[in-house]
Amino acid sequence: QAADSKREQFRRYLEKSGVLDTLTKVLVALYEEPEKPNSALDFLKHHLGASAPENPEIETLRLEVAEMKEKYEAVLEENKKLKSKV
Repeated sequence: QAADSKREQFRRYLEKSGVLDTLTKVLVALYEEPEKPNSALDFLKHHLGASAPENPEIETLRLEVAEMKEKYEAVLEENKKLKSKV
């Protein structure tokens, strides 16, 4: 009886937090895929990862990459100018 009660509480918790709805949507998307992926687990990870809240560290790294790309472009331009002077 106690185990059933805990199980029901957990089910309600999953339902209330949107986990059941999200899992259902991803599983339906997998079911509706015309060509099933080789790895269903990778499919789930990819689709669940897309709806997960963004990790602040990832955003910091994205900004750092953008900054490094700008610096790289500037160095390439400077290199081009210096080569033309030589």
